[in-house]
Amino acid sequence: MKKFLSLMLALAMIFSLAACGGGNAETSNPPSDNSADPVESGEPGEDEYVGLDWEAISAMDYEEASDTIYDFVLGEFGEYYATAKQASGDERMALMAIAEAKLLESGVFIPVMANGGNYAMSRVVPRTTCQVLWGMDEYRYYPALVCNELITVDDNNALKALWAEAEDAPAYYEAAKAYLAEHNYTLTDTYTLSTSYIVNIWDAIGTSYTSDAMFIAGTYDNLLEYDAKGIQQPCLATSYDVSADGLTYTFHIREGVKWVDQQGTEIGEVTADDWVASMEHLLDNTAELGYLCTVSDGCGLKNFDAYLKGEAAFEDVGVKAIDDYTLEYTLEAPFPAFPTMLGYSIFAPLNRDFYRSQGGTFGAEGEEYTAGNYGKTPANIAYCGPYLITSYTAQNNVRYEANPTYWNADAVTIKNLVYTYNDGTDALRSYNEAKAGTIAGTGFRAEALEMAKTEKPEGQDKTYLELYGYVSRCTGTTFPGWNNVYRNTWNNFDDNSVGISTKRGNDAEIARTRDAMANQHFRLAICFGVDRGAYNAQLVGDELKLTSLRNSYTPGTFMYLASDVTVEINGTAKTFPANTSYGEIMQAQLDADGVPIKVWDPNGDGGAGSGDGFDGWHNEAKAKAELELAIAELAQIGVEVSAENPIHIDYPVQTYDNAYKNAANAVKQSLEEALEGKVIIDLVDYNKDTDNEHATYRINDGRDANFDFAIASGWGPDYGDAQSYLDTVQAGGYMCKNFGLY
Repeated sequence: MKKFLSLMLALAMIFSLAACGGGNAETSNPPSDNSADPVESGEPGEDEYVGLDWEAISAMDYEEASDTIYDFVLGEFGEYYATAKQASGDERMALMAIAEAKLLESGVFIPVMANGGNYAMSRVVPRTTCQVLWGMDEYRYYPALVCNELITVDDNNALKALWAEAEDAPAYYEAAKAYLAEHNYTLTDTYTLSTSYIVNIWDAIGTSYTSDAMFIAGTYDNLLEYDAKGIQQPCLATSYDVSADGLTYTFHIREGVKWVDQQGTEIGEVTADDWVASMEHLLDNTAELGYLCTVSDGCGLKNFDAYLKGEAAFEDVGVKAIDDYTLEYTLEAPFPAFPTMLGYSIFAPLNRDFYRSQGGTFGAEGEEYTAGNYGKTPANIAYCGPYLITSYTAQNNVRYEANPTYWNADAVTIKNLVYTYNDGTDALRSYNEAKAGTIAGTGFRAEALEMAKTEKPEGQDKTYLELYGYVSRCTGTTFPGWNNVYRNTWNNFDDNSVGISTKRGNDAEIARTRDAMANQHFRLAICFGVDRGAYNAQLVGDELKLTSLRNSYTPGTFMYLASDVTVEINGTAKTFPANTSYGEIMQAQLDADGVPIKVWDPNGDGGAGSGDGFDGWHNEAKAKAELELAIAELAQIGVEVSAENPIHIDYPVQTYDNAYKNAANAVKQSLEEALEGKVIIDLVDYNKDTDNEHATYRINDGRDANFDFAIASGWGPDYGDAQSYLDTVQAGGYMCKNFGLY
């Protein structure tokens, strides 16, 4: 499942769910002191600057216009990335890191924060669910251990130490249970979580939103599944084989697994055809799933793209049911990371007969495609996973009970799972509910953190923070601040009211902002001028304002070289030894280009190295220098930028949430101060979450992006390769809509 997250919704989850991961992020690495000069194309006025020809672009269709603008703002990244994707092995990883450095230099976005990295308290035993940073297994809560009591920070740390020592996941579960019993904890089979997500659809293959997929994840099983030690284990496939040429993967399907309806009535057996039906449904769904139609960039299924282009029949696509219990995938080219993709929802099984019973059809079979009623409610899907959904009320709760026919029922420790809805308007609700045991845990938002610092549990000498507060781990999800380079929308989605500040209400001002946003130096001025730490402090408190800061799109620790590799950086051969991180290679390219962005701290994370936990971007002097370069270039195309005639930028703000309102004001204050009033942030108020969400998150394409700058949505990886991130910002990629394209 593609991890496209809304910041507002995901942070609501952080505050209630981050305790579940049980990881630990180190705090307060110092900001970068890199003194390299800003990116320059020459001194102001030295080189001729030619901006985009907006009149010509206005005559183009949207795709052509997007291509033209993309080449202008991201053409260099596109070239480097295309080269990286043609390489293999460790060279491929190194070239992707170099390409990402070029992406960051473009200034189309600034990485802001990771998911997690805040104080939390929880009843969930740390690291008893999936620990990898990709796929949807993290939302498969059935093996979690949950206590009736809040777990102290000392016991939390001790349990994590047991996890590190354990040989495998079963050994950790046994050690954890023994430790808990010895320290007077008792286990419950009910897990209640708080979330601000609202489900739009229950079809795992019909959505690209985590706000849907997390609710569906427990209703089906995957071919393989990651355990609590991050090891991929057999699930609906008992084993698989890989051909000598690396192109064909043959999965042996577990026999006797049952499909049931919402009531638990058996409707069929899981067979290899369920994955063929799933792929047919995916191909039909390209209009809804957007980015997923380019899945061949990731898994390279044979003739996937050719089918979409009408150049091949479905029987030529690289998915085959050899018999009822043998499934075969064939790739266009070897892709060693392919098995890591199997937690991605495009590889969820689909019961063909049930889908048809809901009115669903398949274009691959010559039918006019419709999903019918499939996925409209929990009653309109088939189940083969650990849970059945017993009740669902929008903006209330979703209740699950253990599936009595589940093939691995003995592994299900959580028999009752409940998501309870929290709209975020009460900043203390999750904190109070976690204390009372109504929910299993919570992260401390700024308001709750202040209370936890002084409030003591009954009979205790320590405060809630001292006794229970730990720092949750940072996940693989990255939330950037997006610069919209081709804004087309200024009206709210539901009532067509104006969604733009009154100071920008004319075509001339709109044109000036568009010209400015197309300029690389202007975008970098914004990126260097925003104080991300001040922003984050409003959400998680001043103590942890740096902890979750992320300085690149792909986390610096996401991949490591398996062997020595030599690549060229700006024409000079450079050898990186085995175990070099992705982040270190990114940093080498940035340093070679003289770009003052710090994405890797070799001393971070206790000396292990990290790209998180410090601010490698914010620097007022660098922001001013970039703006001066932009002013000189924009003057050449007749655009004046000065304190008397500033560029106005619309930033949407959730006025219904005080923490986010304060965070938006921190962005405004820091940027306007850094750029000396020559750039003005106009906060556009949204007093309903649906308005804000549809302006920034639930947008069909770049034309719907109703902002100039926004910290609104993020991306988490789908599989264990940097391509899972970078594909989203290649030409036509899924996240390009956040900077107004495609």
